[in-house]
Amino acid sequence: MNISQAAQRTGLTSKAIRFYEDRGLFTPPPRSLNGYRDYHDQHIEELTLIKQAKAAGFSLDECREFVELYRDPQRRSADIKARTLEKIEQLTRQLDEITQIRQQLISLAANCPGDDNADCPIITGWTQGCHQNSPES
Repeated sequence: MNISQAAQRTGLTSKAIRFYEDRGLFTPPPRSLNGYRDYHDQHIEELTLIKQAKAAGFSLDECREFVELYRDPQRRSADIKARTLEKIEQLTRQLDEITQIRQQLISLAANCPGDDNADCPIITGWTQGCHQNSPES
């Protein structure tokens, strides 16, 4: 199948497929006599794996590792589970950080009158934070 058909089957764009190929994320498809890529079911499965892993928050390097594990008949599900649990821990830390940032913004916005005055507790709070961390304070 050609790249358009592969894109349709995977839900990826042709541009994304070419990008993933350039980065060596999946098995390169053979070329037909006319030079066009010829995708097979293995490519579709690898591309779908990349798409799903990216959607779950994995980096391109991590996606490459998953494709390598997919290709390895001696793979251990324990290795895949360990990577998944590590990602869960990373996402949990990121969620905690985002929650803290959100709370800070809610507090700053609640203290800002949002009127035509130049005084703004948001700007003041951020600039004072800068002075608190400087060696001159």
